[in-house]
Amino acid sequence: MTHTQGRSRFLTTRDGRHLHATELDGPGGAPVVVFEAGAGGTRSSWGGVQPPVSAFARAVAYDRSGLGRSAPDAADRTFGRMADDLNDLLDGLAADDDTRFVLVGHSLGGVIVRLAASRRPGRIAGLVLVDPSDESAEDMFRGNVERRAAISTAIMRGVARTGILRVLGGILFRSAPADVRADLAREAATPRAIETMAQELKTFYPELQSWQGSAPDLGDVPVTVISGAKSGGLGKAVRARVNEAHAGRAAASPTGRHVVAANSGHQVPLTDPDVIVEEVRRLVSGPAAERN
Repeated sequence: MTHTQGRSRFLTTRDGRHLHATELDGPGGAPVVVFEAGAGGTRSSWGGVQPPVSAFARAVAYDRSGLGRSAPDAADRTFGRMADDLNDLLDGLAADDDTRFVLVGHSLGGVIVRLAASRRPGRIAGLVLVDPSDESAEDMFRGNVERRAAISTAIMRGVARTGILRVLGGILFRSAPADVRADLAREAATPRAIETMAQELKTFYPELQSWQGSAPDLGDVPVTVISGAKSGGLGKAVRARVNEAHAGRAAASPTGRHVVAANSGHQVPLTDPDVIVEEVRRLVSGPAAERN
């Protein structure tokens, strides 16, 4: 099954914006698996993971506001705003009050699914955090990170206007299925996508750092954290500290699990999709999925 064979639909937020999602049907009775991409990422970043997950669960990947085919948002893209959008999406996907979800978030997406789950934990069967941003990883806040992020975004804006970013993206995603590469070329390397990414990162560092004193409470929600084994540009020492923070995040859950993806740096959905699929399978079929 390919990424484009899924059913395309739009779900409405509480303030009337339309979020685009692609669904692949799976066996009935299992929790619904919903994928949340990293900063500036579209549904297509899950193109190597979503189809195999649909073999054992209904699998949904969506575009956050201003990305892919989803309507933009006039409000600031704070963690709270993005988490509310995700919960609105889950409301639209739920067949009834008993529908349960496994949420899978990469990078910034890991932050969003944690906050969304903490607001409605009763319907969450588990979280899979894929090389997530984490407030315990102090290296994220060293140096003038906000200034560096602003400079990087400005450069990407210029590159996107020239079309070079599309070429670079094609190289990065060369291992992805052809339909995924086509979607990414159309939607993920555009000036609009880069501008939305800038909006998503505008308050990212101060918000995440504020969680050091008041992190979202997940209660007994099962949490699996997948870390990259390779530095991915971080350097070995920083990668080791990031993975230590990831292990701590997993340990905070009563049934937490920390997994290292051997072939990956940060882009685990591209380089180790099977690792993600197996951890999602574990949560979908595990005891937590049977809770009432």
